[in-house]
Amino acid sequence: MTEETDNAVIVSQEAGIATLTLNRPDVRNALTTDVTAGVRDALDSLDDDTRCVIFEGAGGAFCAGGDVNAMLQLRADEWTTDEAVRHVINDTADVVKRVYDCEYPTVAKIDGPAVGAGGALALACDVRVFSAEGQIGFNFEQLGLAIDSGVSYLLPREVGAGVAKELVYTGEILDPERAADVGLANRVFEEDFEAEFDAFVETIASGPTAALRTSKRLLRRGFEVSLDTAIEHEAAAQGAMFETDDHEEGIDAFLEHRDPEFGGE
Repeated sequence: MTEETDNAVIVSQEAGIATLTLNRPDVRNALTTDVTAGVRDALDSLDDDTRCVIFEGAGGAFCAGGDVNAMLQLRADEWTTDEAVRHVINDTADVVKRVYDCEYPTVAKIDGPAVGAGGALALACDVRVFSAEGQIGFNFEQLGLAIDSGVSYLLPREVGAGVAKELVYTGEILDPERAADVGLANRVFEEDFEAEFDAFVETIASGPTAALRTSKRLLRRGFEVSLDTAIEHEAAAQGAMFETDDHEEGIDAFLEHRDPEFGGE
């Protein structure tokens, strides 16, 4: 599936890898109304052939955060606080949650700044991969704002409470090395970013689709339940995996001393 290149979000899919490109480089891919609507539509368009979803930005930025122009317009129009929250904050937060809840493995391809709500969008992805130009930060304080878009939930789970507070209080913009140090960058590819990124994503996309989707759900639930309950969930899930073609292929490949070729079923 492919969308027209003048859309706010360009969607392409090849070999099970869906790429969602935020396509408003004139505002550094800020989460404008058309971008958030485009992300929702793109996520709704994913089908059973999807094995991995990439989020990226056009024009040298991942996502510059919320729509500052909309904030200015809200002030000019003298909207009430409730109206401002509904039109600016909740719309952006809803998209971040939709990305977080995506059932497929998700990868943020960070080849430029991911700041503010754009940092939250990156946090909502399962894995974050940085180029040498990648940056991430939660600099809401520069606009006199508290954090939003799920940062209070997502950031401490990735870096711990102490580091999360430091990053929020200072508004620090992290380069790839610093992001890796605090646990926000899973991988940093500096030599040949595109080739190394593609190879990394292919590793995920060529895996057993049902098993990876199930593992993603189990990891999410694991934060909220006891060890005994987590083990019960795993046992029930594994019973379903025993019935898949990919499990059969995995066993055959192991016995035949070859790499498995998972079909995604």
